[in-house]
Amino acid sequence: MTDQVLTTIENGVGRIRLNRPKAIHALTPVMCEAINDALLGWAQDDSVIAVMIDHLPAADGDPKLSRGFCAGGDIALIANSAKADCVEAERFFHVEYRMNHLLFVYPKPIVAFIDGIVMGGGVGISLPARFRVATERTTFAMPETGIGLFPDVGGGWFLPRLPGRVGAWLAATGSRIDGSDCAAIGIATHYIASDRLDAIKARILADPLGLGDILDENAQTPPPSKLEAHRAEIDRLFASDRAEDIITALKADGGEWATKQLAVLATKSPQTIKVALRQLVEGANKASFADNMAMEYGLACAIIRRPDFVEGVRAVIFDKDNAPLWSPATLKDTSDAMIDAIFAPLPPEKQWTPLPGVEPGMG
Repeated sequence: MTDQVLTTIENGVGRIRLNRPKAIHALTPVMCEAINDALLGWAQDDSVIAVMIDHLPAADGDPKLSRGFCAGGDIALIANSAKADCVEAERFFHVEYRMNHLLFVYPKPIVAFIDGIVMGGGVGISLPARFRVATERTTFAMPETGIGLFPDVGGGWFLPRLPGRVGAWLAATGSRIDGSDCAAIGIATHYIASDRLDAIKARILADPLGLGDILDENAQTPPPSKLEAHRAEIDRLFASDRAEDIITALKADGGEWATKQLAVLATKSPQTIKVALRQLVEGANKASFADNMAMEYGLACAIIRRPDFVEGVRAVIFDKDNAPLWSPATLKDTSDAMIDAIFAPLPPEKQWTPLPGVEPGMG
């Protein structure tokens, strides 16, 4: 057991409560294992009707410590392992991706309350849920290209299935969107003010069979989505799956929004912009979520051995100088052969597999 995540059963509801407030509830391998163990047990327990995922507020009520649902994974652990033999990093990805897959195929309804920061690993623990509740405090992003990683934890499956080219824009730029945006593009299934969540959770705990109806009855119309105002530009300027074509389109447009996107892209790893765009193409064509996760595990094993990941984490997480020296430094120097090598399949004995017995219709 770990106090980093609390797993309990309350009146037929399996509760998963993230509890690392000082780290904005970033996931550790121990947390992923605890969640997997709880979910596997509840799948076989007829008394468990539904699953609820949220985060505990900070014990001292500090608003700074209560601002996030889940800011991602334990990047420091992964980076330190990448500097050494990569063993711990690969183990983390393996267990985390098994959790993502288990949530995706889970036979009982899951509701995730994405109230606050939802990034990286937080996306992977919430998007597979049947119900996803955003609030005015929701900040959603897949910022991995800024640290030389890629939008993993199922990003290859979810992002290309968003409307138009929104997924490509989110993957390449790492842009942050709010709760209204999440509702507008289907990342959230419901939008509810944060000050109403405790009462709604209490109602679900009292009547877990009514989960969907309770959420529907309490859903609110979100404020206008700022993202929707740029949908036409996103679809037009991010239309290509080639990073160079996107840059050309943005430069040709020359407008304020396009210029801002160029500035953002200039800070990202050229290598991982290209990886992310190809990842979405490949993921869109995968027959199953498990196939996508197997692909992403191969990408993760390759990417952490490339210089950009360690350098990106140094610049953004450790030293915080926000001045990474990417290698290669430009899109032009990032060859197709290099990207092909990153996408090369792992040998059979190293490939990712779902948890034993976990498949669609399990339980």
